[in-house]
Amino acid sequence: MEVSTIAIVFVAALHTGFFVLESVLWTSPKVQRIFGNTEEEAQATRVLALNQGFYNLGAAALLIWFHTTNNTAGVMGVLLFLAGMGLVGAITANWRIILFQSVPAIAAFVFVYTM
Repeated sequence: MEVSTIAIVFVAALHTGFFVLESVLWTSPKVQRIFGNTEEEAQATRVLALNQGFYNLGAAALLIWFHTTNNTAGVMGVLLFLAGMGLVGAITANWRIILFQSVPAIAAFVFVYTM
């Protein structure tokens, strides 16, 4: 298996995990601790997190679809989108988002670009 494929699948798996955290487990005590939310904050933002989670799942699905159909431009476009959204998240929410979203997407982009 190529390094670029492993990187793409890793990024897609991360975003599927983000979907689970945001859309399924958002109000659980463990996820509240991860995101630094109180019970009240988690309940108040539940619908927003659900929406955000589905965006992550959609990005993961597009990434896998483009990869399996050999659409390199699509893969690279989604990876750049995810890197950019990670930067926005780091600026607006928590700087660590850049580590979990932007860095893996940029690394995968580099592997795809150089392969």
